[in-house]
Amino acid sequence: MNRPASAIVGGVVGTAVMSMILAMVEVESRYAIGLFEAIARFARVPGNQFLGFVIFALVGTVAWPLLFLGLERYLVPDSDPAVRGLLMGVLLWIGFAIIGRGTITGVLLIVYLAFSLVAHLAYGFTMGAVYDRLSREPV
Repeated sequence: MNRPASAIVGGVVGTAVMSMILAMVEVESRYAIGLFEAIARFARVPGNQFLGFVIFALVGTVAWPLLFLGLERYLVPDSDPAVRGLLMGVLLWIGFAIIGRGTITGVLLIVYLAFSLVAHLAYGFTMGAVYDRLSREPV
């Protein structure tokens, strides 16, 4: 499979994994974190959680994987693409932690930061691993 298509498939799988982790956080926090609401606020459409989810899904499945493809050679050269994906996940998490935080404080902020880091690491690793597997030349 060609590299861009492999990266996008990796993004689809990574976004699915990340969504499961973030859904658990939302349920366990009784929806106090409001992740999709935060994305909607960032996109200047506050209150539209559906649009927040659509943006999350499109960016996670297309934009970030293609950015990963462009930055791949600069992220920990001579390493496994899954490791490069981990680094990409950390870089994405830094932005997400700052933008998506909203008014969260106290213990909930710690939970938000911890679980969103785990979700971004899982996303990056999965995206990189799937991309690596699909983009290899057949033997």
